[in-house]
Amino acid sequence: MSRATRVVRGRVLSFADDPAAAGTDALRRIDDGAVLVEGGRIAAVGEARAILDLAPADAVVDDHSGALVMPGLIDVHIHYPQTQVIASYGAQLLDWLHNYTFVEEQRFADPDHCARVAEFFLTELFRNGTTTALVYCTVYPQSADAFFAASERADARMIAGKAMLDRNAPKGLLDTVQTGYDDSKALIGRWRGRGRLDYAVTPRFAVTSSPEQLEAAGALMKEFPGVYMQSHVDENTDEIEFVRQLFPEARDYLDVYARAGLLGPRSVFGHCIHMTGDEIAAMAGTGSVAAFCPTSNLFLGSGLFDRTRLARAGVRIGLATDVGGGTSYSMLRTAAEGYKVLQLGGQSWPAAEAFYQMTLGNARALSLDHAIGSIEPGKDADLVVLDSHATPAMAHRMERVDDLEQELFVLMTLGDDRAVRQTYVAGEPKKA
Repeated sequence: MSRATRVVRGRVLSFADDPAAAGTDALRRIDDGAVLVEGGRIAAVGEARAILDLAPADAVVDDHSGALVMPGLIDVHIHYPQTQVIASYGAQLLDWLHNYTFVEEQRFADPDHCARVAEFFLTELFRNGTTTALVYCTVYPQSADAFFAASERADARMIAGKAMLDRNAPKGLLDTVQTGYDDSKALIGRWRGRGRLDYAVTPRFAVTSSPEQLEAAGALMKEFPGVYMQSHVDENTDEIEFVRQLFPEARDYLDVYARAGLLGPRSVFGHCIHMTGDEIAAMAGTGSVAAFCPTSNLFLGSGLFDRTRLARAGVRIGLATDVGGGTSYSMLRTAAEGYKVLQLGGQSWPAAEAFYQMTLGNARALSLDHAIGSIEPGKDADLVVLDSHATPAMAHRMERVDDLEQELFVLMTLGDDRAVRQTYVAGEPKKA
């Protein structure tokens, strides 16, 4: 793929660590900075004048002076087949799945529909500044093929997997233990390591997978070391009770996955709201990741995520939109709702910590901080340009803002896709 050599100029802001641990030393800030991009990677970063002198004469210069140039935003839990059930009225988790999601996902038996929605989904992510995501496809292998193909064309770093579910869903949406294993293995062979793509073994959740299917998912994890695993746990109290009935031998909900060998540092579990002490200890001990999905948890009435409790126990945490239970593709809107959820729990979340989470923090949650999440030479040139004056209300508020922390809080609280001036994927602009 031919890529332009490019200079992206602006107020460069990145993180070297979590501000909660390192304070202001965690921030890397250049007020008149620039990023030199060559071959889809960051070649240099520094003061704008020095970078412009370093750049070849034919380099494209994108001048975003005054705006913030940051690492691309990362989403650790999202469902691409749910783009047309977002904002579906009036249900909690299990009814919402049966009334809306399972109906919608059967449309993905059609490869043309898969391709159309995959393109829309990626365009929407890029429009909102998201450059990497951990993505659920449907049970149909063609849904994963379509998503991976669209991601490859965009040269995007994406992780996705075909959902595995062999019970407690409509007949047309079920696979079997064997076909779930076979289809997933074939997709791993086709797509994993191709371009910037990776695969996630995806048992949808314990309610829709038999013990045998979960064991097959565990077998794939052993067969392909380093592959990801994504599922859901402890989202809704009725769901937890259903799992208890389905798996009476398990100590708790998370133990269902543990028995199948599905916990580990590349395992990401959505929600993690109603966790017992034993479950939290197991998450921390295995390095498994809890995905905080605030807009979804509020919309479906599932409960409030206790970030402080999990963090103090050593659980790795990511932030996620969870579209379509979640109500926005924007990580900025998601962080805003996360702030409110934590406020209700008596917990604070400074803006710098939220932006760390959306960038380097989520990269660390996905074990991708060697490649993305911060602006450093050698890393992928996935960038977002954020404008804190993007709307009249934001510009009006910014008249009274005099430091970076306040500005980040304005972006986080009032920002949405309009605040995203440009998104760069492997150094190429993607927002029209």
